[in-house]
Amino acid sequence: MPNLIRPLFVLLVLSSSAFAETPDAIWPMPSRFPAPPEGVPASTYPLPRLELLQRANNNNQTAQKNPNAIRLIFDGDSITEGWHGGGKEIWSQRYEKCGSFNFAIGGDRTQNVLWRLSQGQADHLHPKLIVLLIGTNNLGWGDSVENTVSGVKAVISEYQKRCPESVILLQGIFPRSAQPADEIRTRIKAVNQALSELGDGKKIIFVDFGEKFLEPDGTLSREIMPDVLHLSPKGYQIWADAIQPVIDSQLSK
Repeated sequence: MPNLIRPLFVLLVLSSSAFAETPDAIWPMPSRFPAPPEGVPASTYPLPRLELLQRANNNNQTAQKNPNAIRLIFDGDSITEGWHGGGKEIWSQRYEKCGSFNFAIGGDRTQNVLWRLSQGQADHLHPKLIVLLIGTNNLGWGDSVENTVSGVKAVISEYQKRCPESVILLQGIFPRSAQPADEIRTRIKAVNQALSELGDGKKIIFVDFGEKFLEPDGTLSREIMPDVLHLSPKGYQIWADAIQPVIDSQLSK
């Protein structure tokens, strides 16, 4: 990531209060940030969210207080952030005591995770496993399947560069929308098919357990996803059970 980006972080944090009350301060704000270079998909170009810069910085500072204690990283968007919401009991039972840190921020797309990484999110960290779930907001904001896949690949590449000894648990994007025939389901399936080809079973472990959230007819129950996107506590239990074998295997090494 360009070295120019990090100084811009400081400038934006200092200026954020000045913009907080203006209508166009709500992300996204294309007028305030440079556009990606010609031919570069926005999904692969680091993009901050002005209203959350301080929060990202706080996460970084917290992680750096005891970087050697972090053995397990979770990263992504609001679904992963929800381990501190609907999934908080399971987080406390399973992950809190094994050196876990959750960097996820609701609403983030791949470009926002790239920005966070460019700001030192993973610096001096040596996790055994990185649990990554990202891309649903790219699709929700209208990114193509190809650009969404490119964005996820870029995030993986950045994590591998910054945490070369870590294993990445890459999860297929979860199903969303109530009906199996809904168009977003088709796009998610296409993204997940492409992402599955990245898994090598060693440094990148790909898992797609989205069907576990679905009813036999393919519909999404609001008992699992109340808004047909975000998980209920029952949904987090399904998620935790699905990834626990991988977590146990990697943390035991």
